[in-house]
Amino acid sequence: MNIKSLLLGSAAALIAVSGARAADAVTVAEPEPAEYVKICDVYGSGYFYIPGTETCLRIGGYVRYDIGVGDVGSFDGATSADVEDGDSNDTFYKNARFTLKTWTGQETELGTLKTYTETRWNFGNRNADLGDPTNDDYGPNAAFNKGTSLNFAWIQLGGLRVGKDESAFNTFIGYAGNVIQDTLVPYGDFDTNVVQYYFDAGNGFSAVISLEEGAGGGTDGSYGVGTIDSYVPL
Repeated sequence: MNIKSLLLGSAAALIAVSGARAADAVTVAEPEPAEYVKICDVYGSGYFYIPGTETCLRIGGYVRYDIGVGDVGSFDGATSADVEDGDSNDTFYKNARFTLKTWTGQETELGTLKTYTETRWNFGNRNADLGDPTNDDYGPNAAFNKGTSLNFAWIQLGGLRVGKDESAFNTFIGYAGNVIQDTLVPYGDFDTNVVQYYFDAGNGFSAVISLEEGAGGGTDGSYGVGTIDSYVPL
C-alpha cells in the first residue's frame, strides 16, 4: 500500500508540475510581414519607393581618378599647385573624386515634385595660371581641389525650380555644345542660386525665365565669387 501511495503521489505531482508549466507558457506573437522595397518606374529606371511613403528615391554616383603629364595649358605661367603644400608640379596632374547623387519624385495636387542633389569630394592638385611665373604666391589655387563641394541642390514643382543649380544661360542651350573646347576656353557662369520657370509648349517650342544670383568680379576664383555689383553680365 505504501508503494502504491508513493507512485500515485508521484504521478499527481508530475501532473501538477506539467499543468503549471503549461499555464506559464509565453505566447509568441505572429511575425509581421516584411515590407520589402518596391520598384518605382514612374520617373525612370533605378527608383524605388521609400517604405511607408509615396516618394520615389534614386541613389547614384561615381568614383573618378585622373592622372596626366605634360604641359598643363597654353596660358603664360600655367602650372599645377600641389594639394598638400602648394609646390609647383609643372608636368604632373592628378585628381581623385567621389560623387554622390540623389533624385526624388512624388506626385502632388500641384504637379510632380522633384529634387536633385549632387555632392563631390575631391583630392588632387589644380591647374593654375599664375600670370607671373616668378611669383611664388599661389593664392587660392594651392590645395584648391582638396575638399567638398555642393554642386546641385534644387527643388522643382512642375516647371518651377528653386535652389542651387547651374545657370540657365548654360543649361538651356546645352552648355558649350560639341564645338567649343571648354577645358581651355572658359565660358559662362555656373554655380548660382536660382528661381526659374521652364515652359514647354510642345512642337519644339520651349522657354525659360531665370532669376539668378550669379557672381561678381571677385578675385577668389576663375569666375569670381566676390560681391555682386548692380550689373552682372550674363
